[in-house]
Amino acid sequence: MSMIRDLRAAVRPASRVSLRKESGPYDTTRDPSTTTAVVDCAVYRDGRRLVTEAPLGPQEAMRLVRRDGGFVWIGLHEPNEAEFAGIAAEFGLHPLAVEDAVQAHQRPKLERYDDSLFTVFKTVHYLDHDRLSSTSEVVETGEVMCFTGRDFFITVRHGGQGSLRALRHRLQDDPELLAKGPSAVLHAIADHVVDGYIAVADAVQDDIDEVETEVFSPGRKGTPRGTDAGRIYQLKREVLEFKRAVSPLLRPMQLLSERPMRLVDPDIQKYFRDVADHLARVQEQVIGFDELLNSILQANLAQASVAQNEDMRKITSWAAIIAVPTMVCGVYGMNFDHMPELRWKYGYPLVLGVTVALCLGIHRTLKRNGWL
Repeated sequence: MSMIRDLRAAVRPASRVSLRKESGPYDTTRDPSTTTAVVDCAVYRDGRRLVTEAPLGPQEAMRLVRRDGGFVWIGLHEPNEAEFAGIAAEFGLHPLAVEDAVQAHQRPKLERYDDSLFTVFKTVHYLDHDRLSSTSEVVETGEVMCFTGRDFFITVRHGGQGSLRALRHRLQDDPELLAKGPSAVLHAIADHVVDGYIAVADAVQDDIDEVETEVFSPGRKGTPRGTDAGRIYQLKREVLEFKRAVSPLLRPMQLLSERPMRLVDPDIQKYFRDVADHLARVQEQVIGFDELLNSILQANLAQASVAQNEDMRKITSWAAIIAVPTMVCGVYGMNFDHMPELRWKYGYPLVLGVTVALCLGIHRTLKRNGWL
């Protein structure tokens, strides 16, 4: 309970609580100068946020919920074990889920415990760049972990992306939906994350189209060999990172949309079907990206191999041409005593003419066959 005492010292309990339609001010970005990981703590009753004269701590918020109903939504950003211990004890969170929430770097999943659901989402953010290079970062990932209970909802964010500020605003502008309880918030976050996937998929598609156009465009002189291969491989790595966020989440969304759960409102459950459909579409896109990049990479390597073969053919052709004067010069450089043509008046121009004629003949033949 020491964590709760620390939180109470940081944010004093409210002396008066009022219910109004307007949303109170809040922030979902952790202030590095503060000693608490809690970035927002609010009580919602009948779909509206309770506005207090002083910020609520988790313990005070839960006391209000148990006394007057509603649910509490607590947002945290990168809490450590000590910071999260008090909240975990207050809400009875399972130790395994708490450990995953603190350590982060978890695979997207859905786990059911006695009195709560633990859901892990991977958030994906597209990084703008002027031109894709072999070292460009295309996507940046973060994590949002959600604890859904009967009268509480806790979000734990890791990474600089995935702020839930706009989402809170949107939900607070729709009291009818928010009145459905914590499961409505869970759906909103799932929908928000998947919408982010769709936006990133569209941006990655543009990058792939750009690479594909450049790989197959003719006459790209002056481009260092291997440049395209490095760019394609880097983009493939980023798509793989994207795939790790999307693919594991499909099964949890299907479970939330198909299997009845006592912590998920039946009216909300049908909305998870739409999220699962959108996620399935993104997964198909990502799988298609991976296969398309494989094909582009193979085509690029084939082009490089063809270019190398053409170079070798040209080198071989010129070597064949140069072999003629080399052979002639080698013969007449042996310095034998009995070589009559060495003393013949027309010997030198004749040998020179024959050599030139042979070289021109070989050059013409090779050029006609496409070697030069």
